[in-house]
Amino acid sequence: MRIHKLITRAFMAAAVVSLSGTAYAGNGDRVGSAGATELLINPWARSAAWGDAGISCANGLDAVYTNIAGLAFTDKTQIRFDRTNWLGGAGININSAGLAQRVSESSVISVTVMAMSFGDIDITTVDLPEGGIGTFTPVYSNFNVGYAREFSNSIYGGVNFKVINESIADLRGTSVAIDAGIRYVTGEEDQMKFGIALKNIGPTMSFQGDGLGISVLYPSTGDEATLEQRSATFEMPSLLAIGGSYDFNFSETNKLTAALGFTANSFSNDNFRLGLNYGMDLDKANFNLMAGYVYEKGIFSSEFDFNSRVTALSGLSAGVSVDAVVGKSKSLIGIQYAFRQTRLFNNVHTIGLSIDLL
Repeated sequence: MRIHKLITRAFMAAAVVSLSGTAYAGNGDRVGSAGATELLINPWARSAAWGDAGISCANGLDAVYTNIAGLAFTDKTQIRFDRTNWLGGAGININSAGLAQRVSESSVISVTVMAMSFGDIDITTVDLPEGGIGTFTPVYSNFNVGYAREFSNSIYGGVNFKVINESIADLRGTSVAIDAGIRYVTGEEDQMKFGIALKNIGPTMSFQGDGLGISVLYPSTGDEATLEQRSATFEMPSLLAIGGSYDFNFSETNKLTAALGFTANSFSNDNFRLGLNYGMDLDKANFNLMAGYVYEKGIFSSEFDFNSRVTALSGLSAGVSVDAVVGKSKSLIGIQYAFRQTRLFNNVHTIGLSIDLL
C-alpha cells in the first residue's frame, strides 16, 4: 500500500510539473539552444513506427528510448540491431544495437549503443577553401546502461545512464545524462497502462581539442604561439513525457492498443502523440501493424522559423513487424520496419532485426 501511495504522488507531481512546464517548455526563444539533440531521435523501428506514443506500453529495448520502465517486461534475453537513414538524402545513417537480459524474477538490465555517421567531409582551410587535402568523418554516439525492476504486479520503474560523445577531426565533446521512468498497470486484464519518463537530465557539455587553437605571431619578436579559445557550454535536451494506453482485446490472439502521449520539451516545441498498434499472434508467427502521428506547433506550416515550423518531420509514421516463432521454447526471430514522413527530405526509413530468447 505504501508503494502505491508513493507512485500516486509521483504521478501527481509529474503531472503538475508537465502542466507548469508548458510556461517555458516549447518556448520558441529556446529552440536550438540545447546540444546533443541526437538524443531526441528514436533509433528503434518498432516504437518509432507509432509515433513514440508507447510511453506507457513500449517493452524491452524499445523502452530504453520511450520509457525505461518498460524494460522490466523483457521475458529473458533480447538482442536488437536497427539501421536508419535519417532525413533521407542527407547522407546521415544511424546504427543502433542493444542487449537486454533478465537477471532475476523482477530485474532486467540492458546495454545499448547508438551511433550517427555523416559520411566523409572534405577538410578545408582558409588557404584551401575547396579542400583537396583529405577528409574527416564526424561521429555522434551515445552508450546506455539501463536497469528496470518490477516492484509489484502494477508498478514498474527503471533508470538509464548514458554517455554522450560527439567528435570531428580535431574537436571532441563528452558528457553524461540520466533517464528515469515509471509505469502503472491496471485493469482486469492489465489492459490499461500509464507511464511517466524524465529524459536527458545531466550537466552541461562543451568541446575541447586542437580545433580551438589559433597560431599567432608576436610582431616584436616573430615568435609563434598558440592561443586556445574556450568553447561555450550547452545543456542537454531534457524533457518530460507522460502517456497512457488501452488494450482492446478482441480475442486471445488479436489485440489493438491505442496510446496517447504528451512530451514537454525544454528546448523545442511540445509534442502530442497518438499511436495505434494492431497485433495478431499465430502458432508460427506474430504480426504487428503500427501507425502514429506527432503534432507540434507549426507542423503544418511550410516555413522554417522559430515562430512557426522548426522540425523537418511531418508527424506521420507507420510500420510493420513480423516475428517468427522458433524452437521448443518458442523464441522469436523478428524483422521490423518503420516509416517517418518528412518535409524537404526523402522521408526516414528504419529497419531492424531482433532475437527474443524465451
